[in-house]
Amino acid sequence: MTDYANELERLKNGEIDKLDIPKEDFLEFRKILTEREDFKYFRGTAFHHGKTQYEYTSEPSK
Repeated sequence: MTDYANELERLKNGEIDKLDIPKEDFLEFRKILTEREDFKYFRGTAFHHGKTQYEYTSEPSK
């Protein structure tokens, strides 16, 4: 499995623009994401076949 903690840091630091999460990794990824203090700055967009794509935003979601 992908090191999603590292990938989230890369996304936050601007090293990558988007992070694609396949359906089969979503639950494990979500656990890692929600443990972060800044998790509300990550915005996910769902696509067909269970793929979700995340971006880092300058404003937290409400």
